[in-house]
Amino acid sequence: MGTTYSEAGVDIEEEGRAIEALISEIKKSQFIKKGDVGENLTDIGHFSALVRINKSQALAVNSDGVGTKIIIANLMEKYDTIGIDLFAMNANDLICVGAEPLTLVDYLAMDKPNPVITKEIGKGLLKGANLAKASISGGELATLPEMVNGFDLAGMMVGIVDINNSITGEKIMPGDIVVGLESSGIHSNGLTLARKILLNKYDIRSKINGVVIGDELLQPTKIYVQEVMETLKKVDIKGMVNITGGGFKNLKRVTKFGYRINHLPKVPEIFNLIQREGKVTDHEMYRTYNMGIGFCIIVGKKDVNKVISICKKYSTNAWNIGTVVNKSGVQIKANKTKLLY
Repeated sequence: MGTTYSEAGVDIEEEGRAIEALISEIKKSQFIKKGDVGENLTDIGHFSALVRINKSQALAVNSDGVGTKIIIANLMEKYDTIGIDLFAMNANDLICVGAEPLTLVDYLAMDKPNPVITKEIGKGLLKGANLAKASISGGELATLPEMVNGFDLAGMMVGIVDINNSITGEKIMPGDIVVGLESSGIHSNGLTLARKILLNKYDIRSKINGVVIGDELLQPTKIYVQEVMETLKKVDIKGMVNITGGGFKNLKRVTKFGYRINHLPKVPEIFNLIQREGKVTDHEMYRTYNMGIGFCIIVGKKDVNKVISICKKYSTNAWNIGTVVNKSGVQIKANKTKLLY
C-alpha cells in the first residue's frame, strides 16, 4: 500500500470530525442577528459565508492560511510569493458565492520579528492584491516565541454581492456541465504529503524529470478572480467550486446531486512525481490534490464554450471535464480506473 496523507500527519477524516465538533457549537450563534444587519444567509461550511448588510446586499466573508507551504519557503529561503498564496486561498473561496473581493487583512505570527522576511512577504501580498483586484486593509503581526517556530501566515477576506445574484449551488441540475480551470501546480494543499515523499529522498533543489522540486512546490496558487468576475457578467453560473484541501471531494459541497468526471486533462508532472515516488493510490491523489484542475464552474450546456473562451482571454486553459448526475457522489475516471467519493 502506498503513502497516505494520514501517514504524513494530516488525517482528513479526523479533521472533518474536528470541524463538525466546532460547528456544532458555533452554529448556535446564527440566531443572534436573525432578521437584522449581520444575519447569516448561508449555512456554516460553504466556501464563503454570506452576511446581510441591507435588504439587497450581503458581505461575503472567509478566512484561510498558507499552511505548510511556508516550510518550503523556508527551505528555499524565498518569501516573496507566499503572499500570493494567501490571497489566492481566500479570494478563490470568496468568489465561489459570486462575490467581488474587496479587501483582505492578514495575520502574521512569528517566533521573532524579521524585517527582511516581512518585507518579502509584503511583496507577495501586494502581487496577490493586484491579481485579486482587492486591497489590503491591515492586519496583525504577533510575536509568539513560545508558540511558533518560524512563522505562520493567515488572513480574512471580505467581498460584496447582491443577494439575488449570490451563487449557492441551489440551481445546479443533472445535465449541467463542469468546466475545469487549470491549476498552476500543487497550489497550497497536500504539501505535508509531498514533503514526506519527496524530501525524504531528494534535496529541495533537486531536478527530477525537468522539475526542480522546491520551485515547483513553491509555485504560487493561481488566482481566478478576473476570469470569474467576467464570466459572472456574461453567463448564468449555477455553482462554483474551489478545488483545495480534499481535492475533488469539494464538488460535493455545493449540491446534493453527484458528478461524473471523465474528461480530465493531462496531469502535471509534479503530481506524477509524488504518486510515483510515494506509490500513492489514485484514490488518495484525487482526494488530496487538484491534479491540474484548480477551480470548477458549473453551467448549462449552452454556456460551456463561452466560459472556456472567457478563461482563454485571461490565459487560463479550461475544459469540459464532466457532468452533473442524479446519483450522489463524485465519480472520476483516472488512469483507466473509476474512483468514487
